Amino acid sequence: MSELTLNQAARWCGGHVQEKYGDVRFLGASNDSRSIQPGQLFVALSGARDGHEFIPMALSKGASAVLCTHCDGDYPAIVVEDTRKALGDIARQERLRLGCRVVAITGSVGKSTTKEMTAAVLGRKYRTSKTPANFNNDIGLPLSILALPEDTEVAVLELGMNHFGEMSYLTSIARPDVAVITNIGTMHIENLGSREGILQAKLEILEGLREGGRVVFNGDEPLLRNKRAELSPVYFGMENLDCQVRGTELKVWSGSTSFRVEAGDLAFRVELPVEGAHFAADALAAVTVGRLLDVPAVEIREALQGFRSMEGRQEIFETKGYTIIKDCYNAGPESMAAALKVLSGRQGRRIAVLGDMLELGGCAQAEHYRVGRIAAGSCDLILTLGKNGARVVSGAFTGGMRPDRAIACGSMEELVEMLKGRAKPGDTLLFKGSHGMHMDRALELFLEEI
Repeated sequence: MSELTLNQAARWCGGHVQEKYGDVRFLGASNDSRSIQPGQLFVALSGARDGHEFIPMALSKGASAVLCTHCDGDYPAIVVEDTRKALGDIARQERLRLGCRVVAITGSVGKSTTKEMTAAVLGRKYRTSKTPANFNNDIGLPLSILALPEDTEVAVLELGMNHFGEMSYLTSIARPDVAVITNIGTMHIENLGSREGILQAKLEILEGLREGGRVVFNGDEPLLRNKRAELSPVYFGMENLDCQVRGTELKVWSGSTSFRVEAGDLAFRVELPVEGAHFAADALAAVTVGRLLDVPAVEIREALQGFRSMEGRQEIFETKGYTIIKDCYNAGPESMAAALKVLSGRQGRRIAVLGDMLELGGCAQAEHYRVGRIAAGSCDLILTLGKNGARVVSGAFTGGMRPDRAIACGSMEELVEMLKGRAKPGDTLLFKGSHGMHMDRALELFLEEI
């Protein structure tokens, strides 16, 4: 990451610095006083707690300066009217100063996996950096940019949103050279009204596209295919024959997925050490970006061959005699269906432990019912947690599941007790739900109990 002076950062965000502190330097930034590193800029944000309360702690841990709206003492600081906006302004100028190429990735499902795969592919040819974990909002994205090493050649940045205008703001900071949309699902439909609304919100990513920038779309998504004429995107896909980058001969088996890539006169096979057809779509997006940035096919293949799932995103492991599919990071109808498909391919008895899918608004009951119908054909036992669990159970009954094999639990404790009494060594257990349902905690409690 690059050292910046307070004077330089203040010019970028319209802030004020005491003259004696103008040459103080900082290296990266953080808004968390508990984990801030020596030399970083502490950003005092207002949220559930006022970040200004934690300035003394941040300084005691070695923060070199503070970005704040007021000072309650004598210390190096950039004083601004709005710290959140100022953080974005500083990151926007730092991105331009670095001059690296930026690949920005968004989508309803799979954007984090696509980010990881794309960074792995580009890392075979370029000094590549990426947003860590889920740093994809108006705080995480600027912090990610300020953490980019000085010698970064390509930055792969994940952009997330759940309201109109948010993507527009993020892309104004990222200024992508390549913009990727993985798909248009139903996540955040509560705030955006419809899939068409979600499409429009995602397309805001193009507002920040730099001159001569490229657009990469999933060609299997009908809503994105309507944008062919006006945007000249490069399409990837498994189904449509006219995608410039196609995946064919898809094979999925326990722990692995493989497919053949066809891109013009180039063809090669990709082997992924993860299980699920949805991973093939994410990998095709990474292949497409790799080809646009001239990464050789052999390097693309080797990079994807070494890919590993991120923590909490379809981790498959064995413990205490059980096979666990841990997919607790988040959930929507599309990712729920994909996880249940993976579960359905497992041998032996299969149990789906499902938490609610959040932010679906008026579609919530219908989508949970639909998931129940899918689950009925995918597993032998369903246990649900959340206020929409009964709709999942109702859908499962309609799908032909016996009443004693689909049960809505009223609490996490009840869920764990029920699972403890029903599950047996040799079973495969899927834990899946929106992040706010804390299904990872349900898994922890179950493993502790057994």
